[in-house]
Amino acid sequence: KSGDYKLSLVAHPFWRVNSRNFFSCNCRQYHGLHSSGKKAGHDFSMSTCTKDGRSIATLVEDDHEVLGVLDMDPALREYEDHLRYRSRTYSEQKKQIEKYEGSLEEFAKGYLKFGLNREENYIVYREWAPAALEAQLIGDFNGWDGSNHQMERNEFGVWAIKIPNPNGDPAIPHNSRVKFRFKCPDGAWVDRIPAWIKYATVDPTRFAAPYDGVYWDPPPSERYQFKHARPQKPLAPRIYEAHVGMSSSEPKISSYREFADNVLPRIKSNNYNAVQLMAVMEHSYYASFGYHVTNFFAVSSRSGTPEDLKYLIDKAHGLGLVVLMDVVHSHASTNIADGLNGYDVGQKTQESYFHTGEKGYHKLWDSRLFNYANWEVLRFLLSNLRWWLEEFQFDGFRFDGVTSMLYHHHGINMTFSGNYSEYFSDATDVDAIVYLTLANDLIHNLHPDAIVVAEDVSGMPTLGRPVSEGGIGFDYRLAMGIPDKWIDYIKNRTDEEWSMKEIVSCLTNRRYTEACVSYAESHDQAIVGDKTIAFLLMDKEMYSGMSCLEDPSPTVDRGISLHKMIHFITMALGGEGYLNFMGNEFGHPEWIDFPREGNEWSYDKCRRQWNLVDTDHLRYKFMNAFDRAMNGLDDKFSFLASRKQIVSSINEEEKVIVFERGQLVFVFNFHPETTYEGYKVGCDLPGRYRVTLDSDALEFGGRGRVGHDVDHFTSPEGIPGKPETNFNNRPNSFKVLSPPRTCVVYYRVEEEESHDTNLLVGDIGKEDAIPSERIASDEATTVVDGGELKNLDSASEVPNV
Repeated sequence: KSGDYKLSLVAHPFWRVNSRNFFSCNCRQYHGLHSSGKKAGHDFSMSTCTKDGRSIATLVEDDHEVLGVLDMDPALREYEDHLRYRSRTYSEQKKQIEKYEGSLEEFAKGYLKFGLNREENYIVYREWAPAALEAQLIGDFNGWDGSNHQMERNEFGVWAIKIPNPNGDPAIPHNSRVKFRFKCPDGAWVDRIPAWIKYATVDPTRFAAPYDGVYWDPPPSERYQFKHARPQKPLAPRIYEAHVGMSSSEPKISSYREFADNVLPRIKSNNYNAVQLMAVMEHSYYASFGYHVTNFFAVSSRSGTPEDLKYLIDKAHGLGLVVLMDVVHSHASTNIADGLNGYDVGQKTQESYFHTGEKGYHKLWDSRLFNYANWEVLRFLLSNLRWWLEEFQFDGFRFDGVTSMLYHHHGINMTFSGNYSEYFSDATDVDAIVYLTLANDLIHNLHPDAIVVAEDVSGMPTLGRPVSEGGIGFDYRLAMGIPDKWIDYIKNRTDEEWSMKEIVSCLTNRRYTEACVSYAESHDQAIVGDKTIAFLLMDKEMYSGMSCLEDPSPTVDRGISLHKMIHFITMALGGEGYLNFMGNEFGHPEWIDFPREGNEWSYDKCRRQWNLVDTDHLRYKFMNAFDRAMNGLDDKFSFLASRKQIVSSINEEEKVIVFERGQLVFVFNFHPETTYEGYKVGCDLPGRYRVTLDSDALEFGGRGRVGHDVDHFTSPEGIPGKPETNFNNRPNSFKVLSPPRTCVVYYRVEEEESHDTNLLVGDIGKEDAIPSERIASDEATTVVDGGELKNLDSASEVPNV
């Protein structure tokens, strides 16, 4: 130990002996603007590992920290050293932040220090740019001449200037353009948008023009004031994924206010309880779907101003909808003139937002990769989360590209089999995991009811467990293997080749101690080159065969039936939450294609054709009505939040799947032709059952073959207490009518209940729902197989996606 430097020998299972048999070493350098005014030290970590990466060291210090994830999944104990190192690194990083910044929450207020801010009678501008030799602030306010607005550099590479307000008026007018001008190490002067800018605009009359930073500080009379409190956190999220820009029926870019007034009521009407907004962060390339972010603190100006976005969120809250933001912290745009990449002028990685060389570049995405070990990168990204939570009142996030963050290989050319060694090895990016853990810790401390979802295709264990247990802290992960299965079936298999066992296995193959959001299709499945599920099923017949004024063709009849069944079984069996992309609820045709040179800059496929579902004589209304009903079913019975999920029958020959979720009994008949009369289904409780949702009902475009006013009385099965003597291991059964390509849901009628029939009748059979994040491992889905109940949540089983 010498001065500010500390060398720690720790068991570190990720570092290898190099080709010359010297130990590899990683240096974490912390630097920046600290509230204490002290410079943080450098923490070196070294490991003793064999050439094949196996640790041969023991911990230097006793580590008695309790990791709850090890008790939750004993199979993780083989990787205890890895998990303890990961947890210890997080704890040490957080302690460093608390030592030099006061707290994690204070650290995440960087937007009050950096960028442009009002302080008393001044406007203060700070920018971290340690590679700059000189720096100036330029803009409309000084005629783009920075000679009188030279900035000063501190020891941490932070440039600052304090500009007095003349006569009480702002030195920099609201909504005026600004840029950061600095001198590079090679002597060249360059202009960049301030990294912490809160608004950026572009001249629409100039093709491919670079964006300008805009000083956004509206007077009180123009600043939006929130009127509605945040809604209560839903027991289970039913998420409507939406892109504001493409939400208009017209071939144009829609606005935040248009979305709020025209689309939010549709979302509410269809019984969703959450809306997830894509492409909020400013991105200069519209066709990137918002994933090549250029300005992280700025709302996308294509759809309006920051105040307009606040209006949208406030209106959603007034409708009882929580609002999630699609946040992109996995990578950044390579744009230099108007993006964060413009601050990389060849300096070493400790002085950059990004890694250098190949490590800092994602070759498939053509984007830059953050250096999550860097102190100022942590400040920037954590502050970004707090900014969106507090300034705009977002209720949570969907983190994009998490798989790319978790591993040094970024998931490229990887097929994850579920073997734990794929998740805990030298391929794991511990710096990124520490950042994600800090992020989840921060979010839930600031807003305990926040919902945070990870887009991870690898199925990494512990991703969805609390930070306090040694997990990474996400509330949900996206069940990304499900839509791929449906696309494979629709494209490559005949109806007779659909395997009921494969469908159930795909939908239930998840870690039940880590909640999932299931979906049949999102924006990814409809991007140009592919099609929506409805268009895959019905294709060109959607142009001519959707009229209710004539009988549907076999293709349309099949397509609408399977569209309803695919989305509903995905929702009912695939997770603890559900997601649908804008328009897919009514079977939007075709695909998504943003304006580009290849389509002559057309907006025709970059919009939502609401007129299709609003036209009463078109069949789109049937799929929309069923979507509304299946969301309403969960609203009524809270089956998504239930820990009771039992698949009692998987019949390949009959093409029938029967399962229970909560107190409901679901019967899915995928057979293309056969109707089963008096079909026996097993259930838990004895009594009288009735239909509560029927995809074959006339209001959903069906044929009305199932009676809704019929009472289905149960019969006892076998010897009480001996499941092997029961029917499909269920103690009771009742008989139903099951037409082909239909799904019907039954609920148990309480004795005091009325005999009147509705789609959703009263509060019948509604159990006390348990938040999905608290589901215990011994409450996982069970599947009856050959007369034996099998638990799908063995410690070794993780999603094979």
